[in-house]
Amino acid sequence: MTDRRAMKRTPIVATLRGSHPCPATHEIHVWHIALDTGLADLAWRAGALAADERDRAERFRLPRDRARFIVAHSALRAILGHYVGVAPAALVLAHTSTGKPFIQDPPQAGAMAVVFNLSHSHEAALVAVGRGCAVGVDIERIRPELAEQRIAERFFAPEEVAALRSLPSAAQRQAFFDCWTRKEAFVKARGEGLAFPPNRFTVSLAPGEPAALRSVAGDPAEAGRWHLQALTVRPGYAAALAFDGQPRRVVNIYYTARGHNLRFTFRHIMRASW
Repeated sequence: MTDRRAMKRTPIVATLRGSHPCPATHEIHVWHIALDTGLADLAWRAGALAADERDRAERFRLPRDRARFIVAHSALRAILGHYVGVAPAALVLAHTSTGKPFIQDPPQAGAMAVVFNLSHSHEAALVAVGRGCAVGVDIERIRPELAEQRIAERFFAPEEVAALRSLPSAAQRQAFFDCWTRKEAFVKARGEGLAFPPNRFTVSLAPGEPAALRSVAGDPAEAGRWHLQALTVRPGYAAALAFDGQPRRVVNIYYTARGHNLRFTFRHIMRASW
């Protein structure tokens, strides 16, 4: 019998070569990326980006923000390229009319159903990868100045604003960002951008309450199609995952950017959850 406690204590570290099996149809892989670990190879990582990604990177005023963007997007390309068997720089990413990215003309037939979503905030990024479903992920650094009632009133549904106000003041900051990341993950999974306002639907936000999509205005059955899950990330951050269809096991993978290889750490894989 496998000693699960031993697996939790000893992460498995592997350097990937060639292609890697895509997530099973009952799984979603969530990659955790520390953005300040790949700065030594920044020139190589920038070279792996497409021209439009390099242009976006150059628009950042602060070098630190530019570097984190490059690390996040080069890591995304390394992860996706490894799944579909393509070098990071050769991977062609396109966008829908509402801006949701997808892999264009993947070389492997099994990769046609691969879906993904990237989110990054300050020093941290997440990449969610699945097959045959819609997927969205969001991570946010918890910043006290953003957790204000006027921001909640602008972006949250009235029921969510009331639920937030009903909490003790000490619990409101975390609840605000739990709500925010769940809503962002759902909007990103739907892929409609600003055409789907965040105050048209409600999510859970009370401390200790499981992440859930509660209601969608004008479509009583829609909430039942979706799954929300809070993600455990580094201290000072909140994060959430959204996907549709059947329940899926969420496998957390910890990416370490070292050299020109895709190197990552499987940590706590036995704690993957449904």
